[in-house]
Amino acid sequence: MKAKIIIIVLLVLAVTLSAKKKPEVFTQHNLGVNKTGTSLTLQFEKGKEHNHPLFAVWLADERGKFIQTLYVSKSIAKGVFEHGSRKTGRWMLGEIQRPASLPYWAHQRGIVNEYGTYLPTPRQPEVDAYTSATPPASFVLNMKTEKPLKGKYKIMLELNQSWDWNETWHNNLFPDDKEYKTSSQPALVYAADIDTNATAEVEMKPIGHSHYSGSDGSLTTDLSTITTALKIAKRISVKLP
Repeated sequence: MKAKIIIIVLLVLAVTLSAKKKPEVFTQHNLGVNKTGTSLTLQFEKGKEHNHPLFAVWLADERGKFIQTLYVSKSIAKGVFEHGSRKTGRWMLGEIQRPASLPYWAHQRGIVNEYGTYLPTPRQPEVDAYTSATPPASFVLNMKTEKPLKGKYKIMLELNQSWDWNETWHNNLFPDDKEYKTSSQPALVYAADIDTNATAEVEMKPIGHSHYSGSDGSLTTDLSTITTALKIAKRISVKLP
């Protein structure tokens, strides 16, 4: 009898806690607002392993060829990180290159900087219309392309989160590669196919991971070694208005 009472109490408690769970809050961010192209909405719901990752979102043609950036985290877009310099004896705002951060986007973008690499720098930044501070949790990107869209395209997203080691991608895997150590599990790439003739919401799916230290623009489709990085996002979707 006591066991039944305990079970009932636990069930009631579970239902009560479930009922009190707060709905997910999505912050809104507007990109390309002064452009004359097509509006797109991307919704990102954070997962249980989310811990301030860096992002890039871009538009590609039906075959995957890069067309334009739609969003990129400000620190990558400007080549300046909040804790990028320690010249004064303490961490402060400073210029730094992080090639392992979002290498697939950087190489797809294809703009070579003054160092001969593909990331934006303070001298060659990404345009302001498509960058902002990285959202701290779940968010919605209200984006507008530079030119009107007609037909089929791909929306691509790359994300990367430092210090998310696992049994495969551990701290001593490449002991002499400092860029790898800023990335841990390599950046993940998501994709979704859209059609301007269809306005249904489309869920973005992971299609591979980038080079572990960003030394090239390769995409590895085998995700069997990726664990917690797949839980940074719970769900990502995109739709036309």
